[in-house]
Amino acid sequence: METQRFAAGSIANPVQFRDQHYVALLDACVKSGSLFSDPTFAPDQSSIGMPTDPDPKKEIKWLRPKEISTNAVFVEDTTCTTDICQGQLGDCWLLAALSCLTMHPNLFVKVVPPNQSLTESYAGIFHFMFWQYGEWVEVVVDDRLPVRGGRLLFSYSCTRNEYWSALVEKAYAKLIGSYGSLKGGNISEAMEDFTGGIAYSLPVSSRAPRVMWKALSDALSRGSLLSCFIQASNYLEIGTVTAEGLVKGHAYAITDTDTVKKPAGEALLLRLRNPWGFVEYSGPWSDKSKDWDDVDAAEKKRIDLKNSEDGEFWINVEDFNRLFDTVELCSVNPDPIVEEDTPTDPDSPADPPSAWTLSSHKGSWVSGSTAGGSCSYPRSFWKNPQFQLVLAEHDGDIEMTPEEKKVAEKQKKKAKQCTVLVELLQKDRRKKEKINFLHIAFHIYRLQGLCLDQSFFSFKQPVGSSGVYQPLRAVWREVRLDPGNYVILASTSSPNQPAEFFLRIYSKTVLPEDRKRVQKTFDEVAGLVHSSPLPLSVLEKDYQLPLETCRQIIFGEETGGRSSLTREQTEPVLTSLRSLQSIFFKFDQDSSGTMSPFELSLALQAAGVQCDGQVIQLLWERFGSGELHLPFHGFVTCVTRLRKLFALYKSDSNPEVKDGGINTVSPP
Repeated sequence: METQRFAAGSIANPVQFRDQHYVALLDACVKSGSLFSDPTFAPDQSSIGMPTDPDPKKEIKWLRPKEISTNAVFVEDTTCTTDICQGQLGDCWLLAALSCLTMHPNLFVKVVPPNQSLTESYAGIFHFMFWQYGEWVEVVVDDRLPVRGGRLLFSYSCTRNEYWSALVEKAYAKLIGSYGSLKGGNISEAMEDFTGGIAYSLPVSSRAPRVMWKALSDALSRGSLLSCFIQASNYLEIGTVTAEGLVKGHAYAITDTDTVKKPAGEALLLRLRNPWGFVEYSGPWSDKSKDWDDVDAAEKKRIDLKNSEDGEFWINVEDFNRLFDTVELCSVNPDPIVEEDTPTDPDSPADPPSAWTLSSHKGSWVSGSTAGGSCSYPRSFWKNPQFQLVLAEHDGDIEMTPEEKKVAEKQKKKAKQCTVLVELLQKDRRKKEKINFLHIAFHIYRLQGLCLDQSFFSFKQPVGSSGVYQPLRAVWREVRLDPGNYVILASTSSPNQPAEFFLRIYSKTVLPEDRKRVQKTFDEVAGLVHSSPLPLSVLEKDYQLPLETCRQIIFGEETGGRSSLTREQTEPVLTSLRSLQSIFFKFDQDSSGTMSPFELSLALQAAGVQCDGQVIQLLWERFGSGELHLPFHGFVTCVTRLRKLFALYKSDSNPEVKDGGINTVSPP
């Protein structure tokens, strides 16, 4: 029986934080009959990450759940928003995101793996998953928790005997550095680390109330995490309570939307939760509001109305728009949460999600080298890390049914350009006792040739950017660009600021018509594309690659020893071929359908592979087969083999084989 292989860093094969293997550690504890004690996150002040309180009455003890509560459980019945209450730590941003997560079971089980218990196979060890810069990371913790005066010092459950949320908080503190590292933050950070999605802000004033309600309802139905807050005008306002019972500068989870019928019509409501677990909204449609008097008892039961001080409450969308300033959204897929033509009718169905292709890059700013600062420093700006982006033209010669043509015509104006979403994240800037985010941004430039020196950036204006430099973990921007070649330059506001970063680029390059061709091919061959010509009518001029080139492409993928690709693997392969053909046409300067060695050098650079003259000559002798010119299939084989070699080299030795974000080959 063939063993299924999963990519390293995937949810099925996560990276082990600090090289701690949960299953091995659990088995060892069960066999020895001992409880796990984590040597990498000690039960002392270093893990608290804050100064010791000299008052002996405020001494912190580290106890296991059963030492705190005799009836302690990991999860009591089911998980819900009221399982999470904020303790004596300013991490409302983290706990509000965790409240949101409980509303989406399919996302929750990724972060909190099932089959963990304080009774069955209990060994004092637990594990949790968090997304970190393109990879899922498994964090192992023991269940010793900080306690003061017999109560949990930090996160706790309303029932006081449920401990999953406190253990998630501990695992995240370990991942970041300490509990103190969690003090103060942006909820978008936690949302992304719980889902791997893209988080961004939406000004509440940008949408009319009914449009806002519809947009948030659609986002929740797509599995997005949502939160909101009231902007504090200064530091002293943070934490103050308004006349309506709302806290300024404080993150609230948006956990549901609903329509409630009443004699005078209907009310569009949103359900919010304060992670404190108390201090609730007191205006219209709050728990004790008289607005509920006119609502049928069955309707109240349907929405599970509770008249209790648990931090959760309902608010109508008109008051929501009036009182709140910003909504934070995190979508697992980067589909726009609110389109310009979002229907105002709450009963209108949500648009289906779109297909995106992801490319990601890890990089660093190095003092005196690649930390060039902003464009205010023209002598060094061009030295910042640069990343190639190739957007292929759409193939218009597609057979469609009359219905499909009607839809295509309607979307024609919108489809002229390529939609690209870029996010730049700075890594590991939360330290033991302080947050130290640099001001970061990215800029996108249209390429004309490959001379990306100081003069290029001095005279060229960017066609897109993330906006002003901001001291946030992540900055993002969705842009629409004409097909062509671009370079993305990531920078800090000042030069010589060393840091590591992660860049991810989502683009709609797998076209619906490509997917239909793939689907049709797989339907015809019972689900597998074997070592035979691939369905390459997605390429211009209906190029058909030779059988040997198809084999090279297939063997370049992780097939588990099969001479075939799955449907999921075929779509990105076709996307890559479309991109390579676009590059080939661009650098086939004499339109001969072949390449010279000089043209090959330029084309390889555009494909993200930079080689010196000696290596180009070796490649030419290998893939040109002694001919004076290189055909398209030779170029495809060359790039495929080089990419595979890079992957093998990096997996064996793990050095950075990059120069400014572009892979580099040196002669042996």
